Amino acid sequence: MVFVAGVQRSGTNMIMDVLEKSIHTDVYHERDARAFDNYQMRPVAAIRALYDRSPAAHFVIKGLCELQKLDSLMSEFRPSKVVWVVRDFEDVVNSMLKSFRNQAKQVQRIARDPASDGWRGEGMSRQTHEIVARLVGPEIDDASAAALTWYFRNILFFERKFEHNPDVLLVSYERLVTDPETEFRRLFHFLGLEFTARVTCGIFADSIRKKTPPQIAPEIRELCQCTAERFRAAMIHRGSL
Repeated sequence: MVFVAGVQRSGTNMIMDVLEKSIHTDVYHERDARAFDNYQMRPVAAIRALYDRSPAAHFVIKGLCELQKLDSLMSEFRPSKVVWVVRDFEDVVNSMLKSFRNQAKQVQRIARDPASDGWRGEGMSRQTHEIVARLVGPEIDDASAAALTWYFRNILFFERKFEHNPDVLLVSYERLVTDPETEFRRLFHFLGLEFTARVTCGIFADSIRKKTPPQIAPEIRELCQCTAERFRAAMIHRGSL
């Protein structure tokens, strides 16, 4: 069982598409109605049925709306591994602003009650909610709200202590697109898949810093920068950088 995880707009589709090129994988994208309903993973029993019927050695499934459940999902499906991709928060924010609406309203609801906005605030720790509640006011704009979402969804990686879990691989989107052969070779080795250079055809680095950096509230920007540095330190510790 392989869970491909990360915050929306971080490059998980690219990873799924590359893994799907292997003859040893059975890949379930979040648009696949057999495994997902409105981008959310169906109940464990439904996924178990698909998993048990799968002829492939590696069952690969998206886990974006389920970041807060990954530890329990890993326990449910053994053996299992997680590939967590992290992308520069400014590029994620720009992509979110293009793809999603109502970022400010969503975080305002979560600031009042983490359980009020479905999966987005599910599993949020008290400490994280205190941070969100302090930083969110009626004046917050969509860019700052999207950056804060990048923070509170990614911080689950550290709250679940995934940086110490040998079955979780942390990967950098920027490194994947600037050195795809090296990085995907490492990813395939982690999963126990045979790597061939052909799987990285069509990957380009033109999505990095494509747009002007968004205007983000200073305190939220600092929070994201500190979290990005934690990710960098985790990669160095694990020998990924």
